Amino acid sequence: MSPRSEPIVRRKLSDEVFDRLERLITSGELKPGDEMPSERELMERFGVGRPAIREAMQSLANMGLVAISHGERAKVLELTAKSLFRQVDLTAKIMLSKSSDTLEHLKNARIFFERGMARVAAEKASPQDIADLRVILERQRSSLGQAEAFIAADMAFHTRIAEISGNPIFTAVSESMLAWLKEYHTEMLIWTGKEKFTLAEHEEIIHCLAQNDADGAEQAVLKHLERSRALYALANARTAEE
Repeated sequence: MSPRSEPIVRRKLSDEVFDRLERLITSGELKPGDEMPSERELMERFGVGRPAIREAMQSLANMGLVAISHGERAKVLELTAKSLFRQVDLTAKIMLSKSSDTLEHLKNARIFFERGMARVAAEKASPQDIADLRVILERQRSSLGQAEAFIAADMAFHTRIAEISGNPIFTAVSESMLAWLKEYHTEMLIWTGKEKFTLAEHEEIIHCLAQNDADGAEQAVLKHLERSRALYALANARTAEE
């Protein structure tokens, strides 16, 4: 029996540079807010050319590990749940645009997630949390007829509910799912003209949260999101008929 073939693959120089720069960050030698060494310093340190340094640095930026500004040294970023999810934004949006099934799965996941967030918020909401939600609701009310502003306030409302949990991962998940769905929700809003229903449902959600009514808050969120999903489906059907 012949031995299994295990060829050694020669790695690109930029990959080697990336690994070393990543270790500088993950080891703590370079901390959030620190400037990265200059290109010339890195070229001398690793014995490679400028293209390898630049390619590796761009890979770090694409992963959210550093921020690159023209004319300045790159800076190490603090890793957060929000920055982690931001790295998959483009991939998620492309995936959603190519598959109606995936979009439906995301909407189902959002409903499951927000029902849980409503229960947590009802248990933890402070008077300040309720006041903040009312301010967002009034901003949304004043945005009637302005689709982008209305949607922005809608997203802020649901994200603020997630923030009540005190868990930054919950907040990041909420922001990401809403961002991925944004273009579809904007289309839905323009088609349905049911913004006033949204305002009334948001008011009901706030009332339940203020009463620390977990069951009521969950049901209010469920009713709100199920109605939105049904209207979105109707809007899509009308679009297909034209």
